[in-house]
Amino acid sequence: MHIVIMGCGRVGATLAQSLEERGHSVAVIDRDPTAFRRLGPRFGGRRVTGLGFDRDTLSEAGLDQAGAFAAVSSGDNSNIIAARVAREVFGVEHVTARIYDPRRAEVYERFGITTVATVRWTADQMLRRLLPAGAEPLWRDPTGGVQLSEVHVAEAWIGHRISAFQERTGVRVAFLTRMGEPMLPVADTVLQEGDLVHVMMYSDRVAEVEAAALLGPEEPS
Repeated sequence: MHIVIMGCGRVGATLAQSLEERGHSVAVIDRDPTAFRRLGPRFGGRRVTGLGFDRDTLSEAGLDQAGAFAAVSSGDNSNIIAARVAREVFGVEHVTARIYDPRRAEVYERFGITTVATVRWTADQMLRRLLPAGAEPLWRDPTGGVQLSEVHVAEAWIGHRISAFQERTGVRVAFLTRMGEPMLPVADTVLQEGDLVHVMMYSDRVAEVEAAALLGPEEPS
């Protein structure tokens, strides 16, 4: 998959290197050409100088062929504008933005843009937003038999109860991230648009669980 990253600071450079190591093609945008030094000599992706919310710059970075976009510049306003252009103009499926002000998380979520607050940022968190089915688990027990992972949930689950999701997938929902904040659900909690779902499951059932989550609830007979 081709992935475009706006911002080549420490976060953007680390993310770009991690994604390239996983076999993805990567383009990095930054208005300061000297920022690309952080990528190192082994980085083989595109380096595009320009504003990350400029359509021509985004086109040069190959956003029209991209499956994911990450806005990780130092400005919240620039990140939200770039993320909205990626989502609304280029139709990118996975769009994630870094934020400094957690109070803005709700605004981002309304536009279908997942967020990572700076105070909680790690490379793994951003990777999970861009590649929800391909990241490493958040936690695994010493035997390797049980793990905590974030699963990508089909839109068809919106409006359904956590209890129905657990019964259909065979997992335990440990917590949700809703509007940028963690939430401990109960059986009657209803899944909402933009929820990030973190589950406990057996490690040998990962593929099965991800498939069930993406299929959505079974139709009533």
